[in-house]
Amino acid sequence: MTYRTRPLRMFVPALAMMATLGACAQEGELVVNQGVGITSVLSTCPAVGIPDYTGDVTTFRSAGAPTSANLDVSASMTNLRSTCDDGSDKIYTEATFDVRARRSDVRGARTVTLPYFVTVLQGGSAVVTKRVGEVTLTFADGEERATANAKAGAFVDRAAAALPEDIRERITRRRRPGDPEAALDPLAAPEVRAAIARSRFEMLVGFQLSEEQLAYNATR
Repeated sequence: MTYRTRPLRMFVPALAMMATLGACAQEGELVVNQGVGITSVLSTCPAVGIPDYTGDVTTFRSAGAPTSANLDVSASMTNLRSTCDDGSDKIYTEATFDVRARRSDVRGARTVTLPYFVTVLQGGSAVVTKRVGEVTLTFADGEERATANAKAGAFVDRAAAALPEDIRERITRRRRPGDPEAALDPLAAPEVRAAIARSRFEMLVGFQLSEEQLAYNATR
């Protein structure tokens, strides 16, 4: 799955972060220093983002005619922000975002309700949870645009988001020049990469779209 830049592309993979991030490590994060000037920060908090083609939704006045002349309402998600509370066994992440909508017919006041989803993925593909919420936009008479705020939240088990102790020890073991393992990258080992992947979680937010709406977003 790929991710759209709203407001930022999904977080850069933690293992690619450079030494400048080392000073930003918070409690509960694993700081990896291999003695070669590279530091990686592995946070137990999930990355948050909007999957491609799900940050926009378009409705039409009549079915079967996805044309600009038949357009009813279009809306997009923006200003996605998140907070994470990792102070307990259940890590809670909350995302807030704005929905900005535009309608083609400005006559009369109107209320439009749009569904959105929040999904937690483990390892980039396994769906842990999925919930659907709604955001309501109110258009005043004669107004073309409307804006609403919404939020979504999800829990992640700390035990699942933490690396096993043997993997942590293998990654953080101090390596001195001349040691047989000094030239080996522990993060390249298949079992280490697999353990890191299992501990990575993502919280994804987007509009709950029909197959036709998703296809329209992908091809427009």
